[in-house]
Amino acid sequence: MLSFLLVRLYTNKLPEGEYGEVTIVMAWMIFLNVGLSYGFETGFFRFYNSEHDKENVVSTSTISIFWSSMLFLGAALLFRNSIAHMVNVDASYITYAIWILVLDALVVIPFSKLRAQQRPMMYAAIKIGNVAVNLGLNLICLLWLPVFADNHPDSFISSLYVPNFEVGYIFMSNLIASFLTFVVLSPDYFKINWHIDPKLWKRMMQYGLPIFFAGIAFAINEHFDKILLEKLLPANVAKAQVGVYSACYKLALFMTLYATAFRLGIEPFFFSHSGNDNAKQTYAVITKYFVIFGSFILLSVVVFADVLKILLLDNPGYWEAMKVVPLIIIANFFLGIYTNLSVWYKLIDKTHIGAYISLVGAVVTLALNFILIPLMQKKSGDGYMGSAIATIAAYGSMMVISYVMGQKQYEIPYDMKKILGYLGISIGFSFIAFYGFRENYYVNIPLLLIFMGFIYYSEKETLEKIIKRKSRTKRMEI
Repeated sequence: MLSFLLVRLYTNKLPEGEYGEVTIVMAWMIFLNVGLSYGFETGFFRFYNSEHDKENVVSTSTISIFWSSMLFLGAALLFRNSIAHMVNVDASYITYAIWILVLDALVVIPFSKLRAQQRPMMYAAIKIGNVAVNLGLNLICLLWLPVFADNHPDSFISSLYVPNFEVGYIFMSNLIASFLTFVVLSPDYFKINWHIDPKLWKRMMQYGLPIFFAGIAFAINEHFDKILLEKLLPANVAKAQVGVYSACYKLALFMTLYATAFRLGIEPFFFSHSGNDNAKQTYAVITKYFVIFGSFILLSVVVFADVLKILLLDNPGYWEAMKVVPLIIIANFFLGIYTNLSVWYKLIDKTHIGAYISLVGAVVTLALNFILIPLMQKKSGDGYMGSAIATIAAYGSMMVISYVMGQKQYEIPYDMKKILGYLGISIGFSFIAFYGFRENYYVNIPLLLIFMGFIYYSEKETLEKIIKRKSRTKRMEI
């Protein structure tokens, strides 16, 4: 939520084209983030839970990422001018981006270690601290510093202000936040035994490489549309359309937050409970309730999308892309469901299947973007609608493929009747609310209440058991 405030700040301070430029650089950074961790984050959980010598897992994975990051740092700084020319941005921004990428890579294993050791408060505190520092520096550099420089032109602080350097301040703030995060977690580097286990490293690479390719494919699904928009649209509108599309894309924040928080907690849980007798039943129940809460979030955000846009995206110049919001939220919901369904190939050590599924999604993304962006631009002047359709098609196909394959190789007794019911009704109501009765709350709020009533009716027996159990617990405490 704090990071979303940056979107409001950027869209208020930057024209659509410049925000589009920031988005494009960030999209490229996502690919490199995936490359610099090369599947070791998920691999760390797998081997940390299965290996007797856990410190060996920590040291081997930490040292591996450390030296690969150093190699990247040297090569990237050497060729930064060529990279800047390729992506058509200032070389100073590329320098900032390189250092941010390296610092973020160096804390991958320390953060994973906190999750594996079930220390969520420490994990959350550092993550929130990173965002708070980034947000604070952005506010200082973009809001306070220009005003102070105008009022005190001869002061030392005013000499730090560089006019028309807003994009540079954005990357500089991010860099400082990443550096401070690294400083907080750097003691981990002094605690490990600086010895790499070649046999373990090879096994971790074999496990992690398919996840790396899946990560690249995921980055294509999630971010390459912004890059393709800039390449496929006419130059005079390309960056502006990237800007408005990316800003409205952020309104899927609530679904993204829900799915991300769930993934961070559930991934270690899946591995630690895989040996239990009722593990499959547990996974099925978890997935059903993920869909229930996700369906409620989907419909709620769509119903109140035009209220949220005022609160979170104050600049009306960016509102023209609001039509993509339901599609993007549904796409992110599909991605969250896919994450739940993907447990089967991780538990049976067939992570290469995940890479294949993600590759299918990437092919769908690329093919539909290449086809639909020019087509939608020609038809309505909204090329970004092609990207939104491609995103929902990619994640939808991945979700279906994972379910079908998973039931053949690691059958889990999902309650598909209820899952499809919740999913179908929430999507149907969302389309009715947004595209049929947008901002008509006399129709849309009752739709939301009807859906809530349907959930209660369908889950009444379970909810009553929970309420009775809580009442019994309270009586026992008394």
